[in-house]
This record gives sequence, C-alpha cells and structure tokens, in this order.
Amino acid sequence: MPEKFLHPNAVRVASALRELGATGEIVVLPESAPTATAAAGQLGCEVGAIANSLIFDADGAPLLVLTSGAHRVDVELIARTAGVQRVRRAAPEFVREATGQPIGGVAPVGHPAPIRTFVDTWLDKHDEVWAAGGHPHTVFPTTFDELLRITDGTAVEVE
Repeated sequence: MPEKFLHPNAVRVASALRELGATGEIVVLPESAPTATAAAGQLGCEVGAIANSLIFDADGAPLLVLTSGAHRVDVELIARTAGVQRVRRAAPEFVREATGQPIGGVAPVGHPAPIRTFVDTWLDKHDEVWAAGGHPHTVFPTTFDELLRITDGTAVEVE
C-alpha cells in the first residue's frame, strides 16, 4: 500500500523496516486487530504465528516482549531473565511514551529510542510470523531470525 494512505505510525515503522533491511512490507487489515486471535483470523494463519508486541514496565524501564500469540508471558520468569526486581504490564501512557504507538498496534521497531527486547523462542516454530505495524490496523510479515536481528533482541522462553 502506498505510504500516503498509511497512518503516520505505520509510515515510521515501514521506514524503520527498510532502514533495517527487513523483507516484509506493511499490510493494512480491513478491521482492527488488537489481539493475536483477531489478527490470525484476518490473516488466515495460526494464532501462534502472531508476534504480540507487549510492553512491560521493568523496574521503571520499558521492556518489549515479542511473544507468540499462543503464549502468556510469565512476568516472574521475565523479571528473572531481565535481571530486574519487578516486571508488570505497562499502562497505556507508558506504552505510548516508550513506543509512540498505541496498545494493540505496537510494532517491534519504529520507536523514539531503542527498547530492550525479548523474543519468544516459540516463534521460531513458524516459517513466517506477523507483527504489528504501529497501528491496530497494520501488520507485517517477518521471521523469528529477522525479529531478533531488527530488534537486537534476545531469544527467551516466556512461559
């Protein structure tokens, strides 16, 4: 889709993807996809192939966990993995400040500053995964290896 028709957040994500040498392009969904189930239904893929972008407050710093849509994040495990005292789901204002994007559309890239990122190893079970594109109506195809590379992420178990 031509960028002139994309939401400004999706344009920033598309630009970041190009700069990082990612292969996928932004796809606009007909309906909002604030959940992995909603995205999978529209894309015709398994819910486990959706890379949920979840922002957590890790002792006051943002932590992005890209988790398979089939998983729930064990915050105690993530806190131990991150070496912090406490990890909790971030408030919408915290998410917007850290990413410039709304909950339900947070992309793995295109943020105002780099965010420490963990990538669920379960995503490696899929040849193609889908991640949010900066807005609840946008996604892009990618791979586990590409997510690790473009986010400078760390592969971890999340549950």
